[in-house]
Amino acid sequence: QVQLVESGGGLVQPGGSLRLSCAATGSILPIKSMGWYRQAPGKERELVAEIASTGSTNYADPVKGRFTISRDNAKNKVDLQMNSLKPEDTAVYYCNVVMWDYARREHDYWGQGTQVTVSS
Repeated sequence: QVQLVESGGGLVQPGGSLRLSCAATGSILPIKSMGWYRQAPGKERELVAEIASTGSTNYADPVKGRFTISRDNAKNKVDLQMNSLKPEDTAVYYCNVVMWDYARREHDYWGQGTQVTVSS
């Protein structure tokens, strides 16, 4: 069983910064990718940023240049540094980890979500 433990959400003023962290624990298989998604009220869940096992990264256009994703492979941990936050960044942020089993099948795991609110 795999658990994803998230931390770091909260309330911040526009222009401020927050750092989200997610650690995977339990029966860890080889990790294909780690990432962050978000879901605002009335909207679908969307990709924010992801980082592959190779270290390559992918960012959603609205966060490019403001958010930075990083991972610590030894600790099975992924962080999301969010700078220059805007009210439209307000959402529940979810950690996502994709793992391969020994037959190379992919398995998706999700964190419980952490609220990020950007407001003055």
